[in-house]
Amino acid sequence: MSRRKTLLLGTIILTGTGFLTRIIGFFYRIFLSHTIGATGMGIFQLLSPVTSLCAAICIGGFSTVMSRTIAAKNAVGSRKNGFDVLSVGTSFCLCLSVLAALGIRTFSEFIAVHILGEPETAGMLDILALSIPVSTIHTCIVSYYYAQKKTGIPSVAQLLEQIVRVFSSYLVYQIMLARGMQPNATLTVIGMLAGEVAASLFTLIAITWESSKYKYHFHPNVIKNNFRELFTLSYPLTANRICITMLHSVEAVLIPSRLRLCGLSNNEALATYGVITGMALPMVLFPSALTSSVAVMLLPSVAEDQASGNDKNVNRTIEATIKYCLILGIFAVGVFCAYGQSIGTLFFQNKEAGKYLQILGFISPFLYLNSTLTSILNGLGKTRLCFYQNIVSLSIRILFVLFAIPSFGVKGYLWGLLFSELTASILNITFLKKSASFSFNAMQCILKPSGLLLIALGISFAAEGILENFLPKGSILNLILVILIMGISYLSFYLPTVRRLKN
Repeated sequence: MSRRKTLLLGTIILTGTGFLTRIIGFFYRIFLSHTIGATGMGIFQLLSPVTSLCAAICIGGFSTVMSRTIAAKNAVGSRKNGFDVLSVGTSFCLCLSVLAALGIRTFSEFIAVHILGEPETAGMLDILALSIPVSTIHTCIVSYYYAQKKTGIPSVAQLLEQIVRVFSSYLVYQIMLARGMQPNATLTVIGMLAGEVAASLFTLIAITWESSKYKYHFHPNVIKNNFRELFTLSYPLTANRICITMLHSVEAVLIPSRLRLCGLSNNEALATYGVITGMALPMVLFPSALTSSVAVMLLPSVAEDQASGNDKNVNRTIEATIKYCLILGIFAVGVFCAYGQSIGTLFFQNKEAGKYLQILGFISPFLYLNSTLTSILNGLGKTRLCFYQNIVSLSIRILFVLFAIPSFGVKGYLWGLLFSELTASILNITFLKKSASFSFNAMQCILKPSGLLLIALGISFAAEGILENFLPKGSILNLILVILIMGISYLSFYLPTVRRLKN
């Protein structure tokens, strides 16, 4: 199979799984919004700084460097050397994750009260700590398959994790009701642990079978050289990710406290935080199943192109990435601005979620673009530039959290998100311009999609008026059909381009 077809097939598999996983996650969030409420979702989201920081410390740059190194070794036919890299990298990351888990369980009360500012999270941190080592195993093994451009195992693991998470959370919810307990955010942490255990077991079985197929046997004498190579390449990236995650954590912890400064009670602040991070932002990120899949496949591909000196392929990759991310992002702007209010009200039964969706919709093009461009920069080995870009954009967000939220409320934070993502996109393109000779066609990337969006919106408004004669006005089915018609109208103009790309 040709390189282009391998990349396309891998992206299709990951995208299909990503959309299916997000659909399940979408209904899961609806379930959570109805069972633990916006406040419960806000409490659960407070745990994200801890999980993110542990991932940065334990896996950090190792998973990215492992994928890049294995891909480079595959390019010169060293399949067994790839297993050596996986074994050494996973062992080191697992040791770090066990230490992190012990640290969280030991200081869970202190973290909950003095860092997160919510004592109720202490018990959840004890459960969350157990998921760190199993999540590390899962992530490291998946990085091997991405390096091989084999997306089947990672896709099944991702889907299995989501299904087990949802089923386990629902089971805990039923047990709580049966015992007369009020369902709370604990059920989400238990579901997360169960999902990680299932995914890790599956990937362990898969990699064991894969290594036996190649009759691989680990030899201790490979540890020194491989560890030196991995550590040398990954420590700058790991340090970058820890620094970036710390800034993310500061932002996440500050938001509820700054919301309280603008007149909200503690419950209201947590509820607002839960609506934004647990309802509105995941909905905006829903279409990113496609861009995330592309980003995962791009890193090893760009690394191989760079290693083989194929600059022409690198330039084509950057041009296509910018074009199609903007096409998708501009469409998302239209959907969320026109129908965000209806989405929030009908699916989450929360008008605030709809209002935030309409504002957050404007960050879609930059959000989708940044994930793929960052992956390309990492593939080119420009990790320091990625670090600079992240530091600048996160600093902007924190400044808005500190100074805009007390004065303008939650809108101040949403403005900060928009400005930071726009800045990150400009920096990413600027950095890539210095590393590659690609061209940018504003007509094809911005003006044409914007014009086609207006046509698609007109068609959707007309369709909405017609459908109201057959379906109840404001129904979920009506909304889904209208957005589907809008999407078909918009994308139909690009079918000839897709056929040419496929050929």
